[in-house]
Amino acid sequence: MVRLVAVLVALALGTPASAQVTVAISCGAVGVEFQLCREGAETWARETGNRVELVSTPAGSTQRLALYQQLLSAGSADIDVLQLDVVWPGILARNLLDLSEHVEAAELAPVFPALVQNNTVDGALVALPWFTNAGVLYFRRDLLEKHGHAVPETWAELTETATRIMQAERAAGADRMWGFVFQGRAYEGLTVNALEWLHSHGGGRIVDPDGSVTVNTPHAIAAIRQAAGWVGRITPRGVLNYAEEDARGVFQSGNAVFMRNWPYAWPLMNAEDSAVRGRVGVALLPKGGPDGQHSATLGGEQLAVSRHSRNPEQAISLVRYLTSAAEQKRRAIIGGFNPTLRPLYQDAEVLAANPFFGELYDTFLNAVPRPSAVTGRRYNQVSAEFWNAVHAVLAGQMAVEPALDRLERNLARIGRDGRW
Repeated sequence: MVRLVAVLVALALGTPASAQVTVAISCGAVGVEFQLCREGAETWARETGNRVELVSTPAGSTQRLALYQQLLSAGSADIDVLQLDVVWPGILARNLLDLSEHVEAAELAPVFPALVQNNTVDGALVALPWFTNAGVLYFRRDLLEKHGHAVPETWAELTETATRIMQAERAAGADRMWGFVFQGRAYEGLTVNALEWLHSHGGGRIVDPDGSVTVNTPHAIAAIRQAAGWVGRITPRGVLNYAEEDARGVFQSGNAVFMRNWPYAWPLMNAEDSAVRGRVGVALLPKGGPDGQHSATLGGEQLAVSRHSRNPEQAISLVRYLTSAAEQKRRAIIGGFNPTLRPLYQDAEVLAANPFFGELYDTFLNAVPRPSAVTGRRYNQVSAEFWNAVHAVLAGQMAVEPALDRLERNLARIGRDGRW
């Protein structure tokens, strides 16, 4: 395949003319994410005497994955190091190097275990965690204090608290107030939210690590039925078309008591132009019940090395450098990117720059991965079946039992009864 000269941005790093090799990396797309990757890659190049090229790829995750699949399936060596969404390792695994032979166990020990599990496919560690994400509950601290409520521990408590505060605020003239907003559009974000509901109730992980389909259990039925009960009561019907920014817009304008979103929203909530600045708290997402658990779906980005790289040794070196403690600390302080290494959540400089990181530690420690490793190349199909079924229930188009019956049959067919 002709090298992607048009989309390669060669970085003149001041390396000597006798530079050993050139490593092409796709990381970041725009803004501070691209800037920090470029700076980290530049430093690695200077220290090793190599060169790097940053590959410009689509900003949209769907388009970027399609480009990766096209290049890798063709055996192209145009990109040595690839930035992967957390659900891509299973999809791309057969074209990625196993890094377990090149990374000491001591390097992996500080990493959040869920991330190592997520990036291990059929026993091969196909990517190293770079920065992480997990769902959290945002709440209006001022409204809970005003109405005498504690942060809810269970979804039932959230439902009750949201209802009471919403009704009281509306009676006082805040007629646009809602109790709870989340990501309810029929897309990957709904898979993320609904997995949190299921897992917090003990309802499985859609497809469990052993390949069994766990979407049609009593706990799963209870979780989805409860969520459907929010729509039109404590949640606007418009949530059926909400993505992350839609939910944030409602909450940050002061029109919701609770919101499920990613940590990225925290600094925006406290920006100078925010209507809720200084009045927001962050907590673990609620449990499904007294016997349930706090569950947050794992998000984030990884770095992997193409199996077709002509310079695998140098590519692995670059990945190890960019995912190192020093580099993750730099990215956390400058860009607010959540580290994948547990000790950095106790680092004084990191916490000074990001005070809320300490509150997120338990969230990342207990994050639940989507079933991308076990379902592999079929993950996108599995996720689409799941989010469409859940959306139909939320929208009132189907009752929960027949929707999950059909979903279970469809997933069993896709997975050939567990033989993913």
